[in-house]
Amino acid sequence: MRQPSFGGPQRERAQAGFQKVSKEQKTTLLRMVAFVWHYYKWQMMLVMACILVASLTSLVSSLFTRTLLDNYIVPLTQVDNPEYASLAQTLFKLALILLFGTLCSYAYNRLMINISQGTMLKLRKSIFERMERLPLNYFDQRSRGDMMSVYTNDVDTLRQMISTALAQVFSSLITIVATFTSMLVLSIPLTLVSVMMAVIMMMTTAQLGKRSRKNFYSQQSCLASINYFVEEMMTGQKVVKVFCHEQQAIRQFEDINEQLRSSAYKANKIANIVMPVNGNLGNLGFVLLAVVGAALAIGQISVLNFQFSITLGTVVAFLQLNKSFTQPVTQVSQQINSVLNACAGAERVFALMDAEPEVDEGKIELDNPQGDVDFKDVDFGYTAAKQVLYDIDINTSPGQKIAFVGGTGAGKTTIINLINRFYEIQGGSILYDGIPVTDITKESLRKSMSIVLQETHLFTGTVLDNIRYGRLDATDEECREAARLVGADDFIRRLANGYNTVLQGDGGNLSQGERQLLAICRAAVANPPVLILDEATSSIDTRTERLVQQGMDRLMQGRTTFVIAHRLSTVRNADIIIVLDHGRILEQGSHEELLQQRGKYYQLYMGN
Repeated sequence: MRQPSFGGPQRERAQAGFQKVSKEQKTTLLRMVAFVWHYYKWQMMLVMACILVASLTSLVSSLFTRTLLDNYIVPLTQVDNPEYASLAQTLFKLALILLFGTLCSYAYNRLMINISQGTMLKLRKSIFERMERLPLNYFDQRSRGDMMSVYTNDVDTLRQMISTALAQVFSSLITIVATFTSMLVLSIPLTLVSVMMAVIMMMTTAQLGKRSRKNFYSQQSCLASINYFVEEMMTGQKVVKVFCHEQQAIRQFEDINEQLRSSAYKANKIANIVMPVNGNLGNLGFVLLAVVGAALAIGQISVLNFQFSITLGTVVAFLQLNKSFTQPVTQVSQQINSVLNACAGAERVFALMDAEPEVDEGKIELDNPQGDVDFKDVDFGYTAAKQVLYDIDINTSPGQKIAFVGGTGAGKTTIINLINRFYEIQGGSILYDGIPVTDITKESLRKSMSIVLQETHLFTGTVLDNIRYGRLDATDEECREAARLVGADDFIRRLANGYNTVLQGDGGNLSQGERQLLAICRAAVANPPVLILDEATSSIDTRTERLVQQGMDRLMQGRTTFVIAHRLSTVRNADIIIVLDHGRILEQGSHEELLQQRGKYYQLYMGN
């Protein structure tokens, strides 16, 4: 199901000047709230209702202090035989009100846990679905560690904000409005003093927060960098040990770790003092109110011959209300780290969600593809500034075997990637059965091809599951037949549970050659009209290669096959051999024809 779009800032804009950052952080917060509201509207409304009740019951308890002193305690101290029945009855009613408020507080906290966890589930689902629709060039420009950090660290910062900050912000707004109204009713002079202190606290929070928020994005980026480095070192641990680079790797990690520490220190050093500073300002305001209130209570303050006078109970109640009035500012200051950190994480999450998905303008579905692939003057560059293919012109017929040879960087793999539209060409055209590939739906086009990449990847699951990945509706027998075809059946049967052996860690318990054989099985079970082999036997020893080659020959019969190989002995029987150099076709023809030309292929073959 298509996920709703809420609009939002791109990651790159987050590093602009402070004023722009501040504006976009507000936009990011609003977007996050909109995301939560979209999925949990009714639960959020119930949360707000519970918060409203909890806040009002807290206000009632503060106001009751005035009634308790003025209507009960002071009168009771002035009689010889005080009667406590009415006081007990009133206290019992207050206890019921407070109990109800406590239950509402418990309810909304439980609801926020459900909302925050559910939002994370939907958020990860949204970004994963978007990731699966992104073009390959998006992944070419970003590290795996950085993207993994979005799923883990950045999403978790949002969970923390949703579970705490959202409820506290709404609670604070209700508390401020209700308390301010009550304070005005009790005493205008004391209200002015309280508002003055609250403004000072808010200005302090704003100024201190301004200095720290721009560092929180840097903290999240450094966290992504350290995740990427650790993942890279774990993957390449064998290479590190072979070349004795342990100390160098440790030093590199220390440098990255220090960058994270430094950015986190800068982000938190000011933000962490906001709460204690506001706490002390609140205490100062409390003392100031107590002095002014005492003066008013004994009638020593007058303005323009107007005498302000309040009761002792009003002073005590107002002091209680002042705590309720300034407490929201303190609560916000306590959450400033979480909010600013969440803003940085949200920008990275929404940057992934906002990434442009792969566009497919094709309309034609291939009903009975024959595998006739032709290139007509194709130009291509991964970026506009760097062209890598020039005037590629290739004519094939269904069932032919076409081999690409040339040095590293000649453009062999790039041509393969263009056939199935992993990337879009800048000039010329590619025809499939006489139809421009841009007019064919990508799903239909790619289902008509099987690719065995140079770097194999196996998924967690059984051997049968990995073979069936080529065609999900393939039967167990069809998977076994594919394995027998390419010569993999023998080693599979020797595994602990044969075809039901569970592979984990990208098939770490298999040799590289065995892993590549399974990748070839995956291509075989798909049974497509076009087969692409990108160094498919590069990790197989010579003896195994001879066995596999027989199965490969059977697999290639009747199929248009594109082969990339560095060992020229494997492509001698190709119908067309295309020699590439720096993105241009130097020669093409059969093995015998190219040898007779005594050109580049002749040099490669004789040197091989």
